[in-house]
Amino acid sequence: MRRFHPMDRETDLLLPLSVQDWLSKGHLARYVVEVVDGLDLSTLVQAYRGTGSTPYHPAMLLALLIYGYATGRFSSRKIERATYDSLAFRFIACNLHPDHDTLATFRRRFRKEFETAFVQVLEVARENRFSRFGSVCLDGTKIHANASRHSALSYGHAEALEAHLRAEVQELLALAERTDGTQVPDGMSIPAELERREERLAAIAAAKTTIEARAAERFAREQAEYEAKLVARAARVAATGKKIGGTAPKAPTPGPRVDDQINLTDDESRIMPVAGGGFEQCYNAQAMVDPESMLVVVPQVVQAVNDKQQVVPMLAKLQALPAPLNGAKQVAADAGYFSKDNVAACDAAGIEPLIAVRRDQHHPHWSERFREPPELAPAATPVERMTNRLKTGAGRAAYALRKQTVEPVFGIIKSVMGFRQFLTRGLDNVQGEWTLVCLAWNLKRMAVLRPQ
Repeated sequence: MRRFHPMDRETDLLLPLSVQDWLSKGHLARYVVEVVDGLDLSTLVQAYRGTGSTPYHPAMLLALLIYGYATGRFSSRKIERATYDSLAFRFIACNLHPDHDTLATFRRRFRKEFETAFVQVLEVARENRFSRFGSVCLDGTKIHANASRHSALSYGHAEALEAHLRAEVQELLALAERTDGTQVPDGMSIPAELERREERLAAIAAAKTTIEARAAERFAREQAEYEAKLVARAARVAATGKKIGGTAPKAPTPGPRVDDQINLTDDESRIMPVAGGGFEQCYNAQAMVDPESMLVVVPQVVQAVNDKQQVVPMLAKLQALPAPLNGAKQVAADAGYFSKDNVAACDAAGIEPLIAVRRDQHHPHWSERFREPPELAPAATPVERMTNRLKTGAGRAAYALRKQTVEPVFGIIKSVMGFRQFLTRGLDNVQGEWTLVCLAWNLKRMAVLRPQ
């Protein structure tokens, strides 16, 4: 006769269980609680007035969000449900059950304080000697916004829709002026129909105003660039005495373009090309990653599709970190970040740039791996010096770390942790959520790096 362990769901336990008995000693939830409890959260604690109903401690709420993002539970409702269903969440929540409104409000309210906690966690990593933070790799990835691209409205379509709605309003007003009312369909209320169209016209007018404001900012930026090109061309003509060939810079055109768009769900997100082809409503999530530990050092979210303008602000955020987290002496980035100004900015900051000038050819000849470039002249430009370094064996080895550092981090965040779309809306809220995602990744990575 086969024997099995008895199944008895009715008999009560003779002694109550301790939450400390629920998880193994090396569990990620224990490590998250250990690190979060060691952070200085006085700013979060002081934000509570001490009146009204008794609040949950911010350390517990922060640990719940971090562990939720680290394990693929991003929704506040799913995290609330997990405090009942999951032993790890029960351990973090001390067998309490914060509701989803509390969690969502905490995530939205303290998005700026997440940045302070993020820096403190990096300091913990530094104290535990997980990394020396001597270099960084920079890259970006497109994260879907909490909005559909089908909710986007172009300026041309807005004008056409506005004209159509105004024509309908005139038609309804003419119908209302008729005294007999025989041509009004049954169940139709002309005032309700007029109110509905007036609301849509107001929404379209607000959308057009936003597009026009963005167009004015773009024109001011393009006009400044155009004038700078004219000054540079004039200076070159004065220096050489020769006429410059080629097409002269074209003056920008003021006003919105027909294809300028705004999203009615999240107007701060942008249409961006995504991997695999096509376009989606996204944000451009940037990250500086330490190649030694694969920890994110600087997280940032921008609306720009192009990465070329992100080097200077990312360097500024890196240097704003407390010492010695800001001691990186080398930055590696792909060809999307290359420009003469970016190379000069890295040199001015005392950081060695390793930015690809162009896409490398696949499967080069084997001899190129052992070929060293000739020495440069002392008067070489910063771009020439960087290009020469990238051709050396040490430069190639340092640049090769980029592909095995920052790209795997994005891949794990998207494919393993499952974070492919922001839950919040608006650039500020999205920035706070991306900081939370990178904070969860860092703690997940530190749990692996710690001595077992």
